[in-house]
Amino acid sequence: MPYYYVNKNAQPNGDHEVHEKNNCPNPPNFENRKDLGWHVDCHSAVREAKKTYKQSNGCEDCCKPCHTT
Repeated sequence: MPYYYVNKNAQPNGDHEVHEKNNCPNPPNFENRKDLGWHVDCHSAVREAKKTYKQSNGCEDCCKPCHTT
């Protein structure tokens, strides 16, 4: 089961990107990460991220199935 975090800084479109810890080629800096914990898949991690950041989305590089915008 992978570990996920969300970027505290929004992208220009307003999305807060969810990243898989050990699978992302371009992760945000440590100080810009909010831990989401262990999840079965990126869909579960994005749901958790949306509890804090309503506009959350999967990273195109490491959470492609959850990348929608």
